[in-house]
Amino acid sequence: MPLQGGLSIERMCDLARVSRASFYRSLKDQRPNEEETEVRSAIQRIAVEHRRRYGYRRIGAELRRRGMQVNHKRVLRMMRKDNLLALRERRFVVTTGMDQLWVADITYIRLKAEFVYLAVILDAFSRKVVGWALDRTLANRLTISALERAIAQRQPRPGLVHHSDRGFQYARGEYVTILEKFGIVSSMSRPANPYDNASCESFMKTLKREEIYANRYENLEQLRTNIEEFIEQYYNRHRLHSALGYQSPDEFERQIQGRSPEASSLGATVQLFENKMNDGNEEKASQRDDWGRGLKRRPLPQAPSPARRCNEG
Repeated sequence: MPLQGGLSIERMCDLARVSRASFYRSLKDQRPNEEETEVRSAIQRIAVEHRRRYGYRRIGAELRRRGMQVNHKRVLRMMRKDNLLALRERRFVVTTGMDQLWVADITYIRLKAEFVYLAVILDAFSRKVVGWALDRTLANRLTISALERAIAQRQPRPGLVHHSDRGFQYARGEYVTILEKFGIVSSMSRPANPYDNASCESFMKTLKREEIYANRYENLEQLRTNIEEFIEQYYNRHRLHSALGYQSPDEFERQIQGRSPEASSLGATVQLFENKMNDGNEEKASQRDDWGRGLKRRPLPQAPSPARRCNEG
């Protein structure tokens, strides 16, 4: 404890009948904290850069990337005070490598005078959007355009697993033919169980919350331009993902590619949630029916390991 003349701060507070907390509070009020001002300014800049899409954890991670060590609780407190807070479960886990598992889904978007549809394909390992297409109808060309875009961009090896819901767009012959042509294994969610496709559903929620609901679109072309900018320029390149250790998909993939092949097992995971509502009698009855017909349930197909591919080659 530093001395003031011959007296410590503690002794002076006792003599003046003032608590030490009051003394330090008064000292702090007299000299503004330059470090806190710098941190607050950095938080405000990051929030503006990301259009208030980032919560306090992602902003805290971005501050650390910029060399500022700030506790996440302090970031939350500052963001709440400045009104900068963002405008806003697991049983089975399968770890994959790049271009071993793609997940696909479709969503609708409401425009001023019509509904349009967006098809998306994600690499489950890096959460990167590898293919997408936007159209006015749910015709075959919507999902096929997204698939062809993903294949042209990634050029995957045979054995890649393509997982989707049980929509007719993914089961039609033309779509399946393209999958088979490139040696891609088709996989679909279990009946009445949307949790198998959770990672793609999560992206759709992020897209709508951070882009779609934050803007108004007059027509399809304006929407297409904004979605392309969000996916290609922001989401894939700059948006930090907690599942990737607060890295962007592009940054995560570059890091993995610079490591040894064994390091690829450290990537993101696809989590298949157990539907507890289907447990019990219904599940047991379904199993008895299958066994009674001499059938055996098969698990979702898994992408072959690199070692297996080499042996088969």
